[in-house]
Amino acid sequence: MHSIPHEIVWGEIYFPPLLLVVVLAYGLTNLVTTAIVKTGVYRYIACPAITEISLIIIFTGAISRFIPIF
Repeated sequence: MHSIPHEIVWGEIYFPPLLLVVVLAYGLTNLVTTAIVKTGVYRYIACPAITEISLIIIFTGAISRFIPIF
């Protein structure tokens, strides 16, 4: 059974778990995008902005499978 997610408290600020998962997914997307640019595959991507948003969504879903956020 999954435990109930709790907000993470830092000082007087409450952070929801989904926000932290999205920040982690954004960081992973930046790493993957940098690797794609350095290898030269980035020039074959038709719409880079949609690709980056799609990667953030994919990474958010993958990370949230391991960290219960809902």
